[in-house]
Amino acid sequence: MSFIQVDKDSDFPLQNLPYGVFSTKEEPRHRIGVAIGDQILDLSVIKHLFNGPALAKHQHVFDQPTLNAFMGLGPAAWREARALLQTLLSATEPTLRDNAGLRKRAFVPQASATMHLPAHIGDYTDFYSSRQHATNVGIMFRGKENALMPNWLHLPVGYHGRASSVVVSGTPIRRPVGQMKPDNDKPPVFGACKRLDIELEMAFFVGPGNKYGEPIPISRAHEHIFGMVLMNDWSARDIQKWEYVPLGPFLSKSFGTTISPWVVTMEALMPFVLPNPVQDPKPLPYLRDEEPYTFDINLFVAIKGEGMSTPTTICRSNFKHMYWTMKQQLAHHSINGCNLRPGDLLASGTISGPEPESFGSMLELSWNGTKEIPIGSGQSRKFLQDGDEIILTGPFHICALGGLVNCKCRQ
Repeated sequence: MSFIQVDKDSDFPLQNLPYGVFSTKEEPRHRIGVAIGDQILDLSVIKHLFNGPALAKHQHVFDQPTLNAFMGLGPAAWREARALLQTLLSATEPTLRDNAGLRKRAFVPQASATMHLPAHIGDYTDFYSSRQHATNVGIMFRGKENALMPNWLHLPVGYHGRASSVVVSGTPIRRPVGQMKPDNDKPPVFGACKRLDIELEMAFFVGPGNKYGEPIPISRAHEHIFGMVLMNDWSARDIQKWEYVPLGPFLSKSFGTTISPWVVTMEALMPFVLPNPVQDPKPLPYLRDEEPYTFDINLFVAIKGEGMSTPTTICRSNFKHMYWTMKQQLAHHSINGCNLRPGDLLASGTISGPEPESFGSMLELSWNGTKEIPIGSGQSRKFLQDGDEIILTGPFHICALGGLVNCKCRQ
C-alpha cells in the first residue's frame, strides 16, 4: 500500500509504476516520471536517492529528457530503481511521506502534465506475429488453402517501419493520401484513403543494445527488453493493397503509429506470464526457448464517432494470442548481426484471437468491408470516418498494463 491515495480501479497502483516523460506549463522541460495513482513522481527531483550499487554512478539518467540512457543500463539498474521506488512510495517509508517540501516538489498531478514520447526512437520494427491475424488476412486475399505464407511458421515475419512518425497518444492523425487501384481493370488513381484502419498492437522498447555483428542469443534476450507500450499502427488498406508487392507496406503505414505514453516494465508484468504457445513445426535452434515469455494482458479497442457521448468497445483481445514471443522476435532481429540500440521499438503486429470479437483490426472485424461494425447511437463502420476517436486500453487492475492510446482521425 502507498501513502499516495490510489483508487481501487486505478491503472497505476504500487505494483505497476510505469515510466514516462512529461512536462508542465510551469516547467516545460521534458523530464522522467513514474505514475502512481493520479500523480507523477518526478525522478529528476529525487535522483539523489538512487544511491544503490547499480545506480549511484548513474543518477544523471533521471535528468535526461528521454528514457534511453536509463533503458541502456540494463536489468540490474532497472530492478534496483523499481525496488527503491516501491519502498519510497510505500505507506511505511518516511523519506517522501514525511518531507512536505520534497513531496511538494516531487509530485505532479497527472491532470496538469503533458505527456511526450518516452524515448528517442532510433529504429522501429513491426512484426506480424499473431497466427489468427495472419490467417484471417490470408483467407481474405489468398483463400483458406494458402492462408499462411510458407515461411510464417518458421520465423517471426517483420518489416522496418518509419520511426519519425511514431507519435504519443492524443496526437491527431490525418487521413493519408496516395495511390490506389479500386478497379483492377482501370489505371490507379490518386486521392484520400477510403479504407483507414486501426491495428491493435503492443510494442517493447529495447534496453541495452548489441555490438554490430554480434547476435543476441535467445537465452539472454530478456536482458535486452525494457518494457511495453500499447500501440495503434494506423493502416491505409486501399493504399496498402496497391503498393505492398513486392517489398511490403510503405506509405500505407508510415503516416502514423501511436503509442501510449507510459512504459510498463517487464518486471511489473512477470506475475502475468504464461507458458509459451506450442509451435509446430519446432523452430530452428536459435529460436527455441522453454522459458515462459507469453503474457496474459487483456486489451480493448473502443471507437467514439462524432456526436457520440460515450465510446463503444469493438474488440476484446489478449496479448496471449501471439504465436511468436518477444524474445524470439529480438533473437531473430539480431541473428544476422544487426545492432539494436536503447530506445528501439519492436512491435507485435496486430493482436487477434480466435473469436470474431477478438479480431484486432477493422479489416477483420468487417471482413474486408463485407460486414458493418455496430458502434451504437445508430451508427456503424466498416472503416474509420473523419472525426472518429480510437481508444486502446489495457487496464492494470485486469492485466497489469497501464496506458492509453487515444487519438482522432481527421482530414
